[in-house]
Amino acid sequence: MSRSRTISVTVAKKTGDAFDAILNIPPKMMPDAKINDSGWWSFTGPHGKSKLKFNENKSLGILDHQYVDEESSWDVPMRIVSNGDVSEVVITLNKPDEITDEQFDQRVTEINELFTSMKNIIESES
Repeated sequence: MSRSRTISVTVAKKTGDAFDAILNIPPKMMPDAKINDSGWWSFTGPHGKSKLKFNENKSLGILDHQYVDEESSWDVPMRIVSNGDVSEVVITLNKPDEITDEQFDQRVTEINELFTSMKNIIESES
């Protein structure tokens, strides 16, 4: 049976500003993050060498992305939803086959913490 978990956070930024901030957040969260010509960010993550690539559509608020580390590979649907002067950032995590239920639970906890850090960084920028 597949497992999934949806996480959301409210960001005190208009949708377009939140969208742009998230596209540019990797080096603010992972100091060694570098982007290559094909749009992949590479960095050292909590589970070793990692890479991330956004597949975005700003007009629709889509920031889907692929995330790959030394233990697993994820296709992550992500949406930025307008709510007046704030935005809801929503992701759905689908458990990759290569990790256990316990590892998935740990990853969800880690990503919740990452979301809090991301929110704080975005809101602190003018």
